Amino acid sequence: MLVAGANNQGFLIDPGDDAAQILELVKQSGVTVQAILLTHAHFDHIGAVQPVREALRVPVYLHPADAPLYAAAASSAARWNLPFVQPEAPEHQISQGQVFTAGDLSLTARELPGHAPGHVVFVGDGFVIAGDTLFAGSIGRTDLPGGNHPQLIEGIQRELLPLPAATAVYPGHGPATTTGREQQTNPFLR
Repeated sequence: MLVAGANNQGFLIDPGDDAAQILELVKQSGVTVQAILLTHAHFDHIGAVQPVREALRVPVYLHPADAPLYAAAASSAARWNLPFVQPEAPEHQISQGQVFTAGDLSLTARELPGHAPGHVVFVGDGFVIAGDTLFAGSIGRTDLPGGNHPQLIEGIQRELLPLPAATAVYPGHGPATTTGREQQTNPFLR
């Protein structure tokens, strides 16, 4: 996902696959990418990290609790017989409350483990980039290594549901939703 402010300064979040397509999107958008921010390190969210970081010459940020998943991404992808280029280690860590600024865009990291040990979401003005925590009508899987269902539910209730009901939620997969819609209709949150 590419997110930018009015001045075309922004961030690339979770470049999962197809680096050429991602780089073309960045080129066509005119956005100057300041960094790659990772919600978590499952291979489907980091598959294009290395070629994109090299092309854009930007640093990568990841929560330290997901470092083992990041380091094992190539072997995880191999279990599914998927081609994968293991990216070099991230340059920087992400922590609770850390603010990322690019021009007039500001994103605040919030720790929300449960799908992955170091999962974070990024809260902006009127929106949240939720990774694999909250989906339209569902939540992230917790049956993968490092998953924890009660922890995920508690994190969603702590970090996402208190946001205004009109807050747009952009998940790592599937359509966008809002915090209010999910609070009222998501069967996992009742």
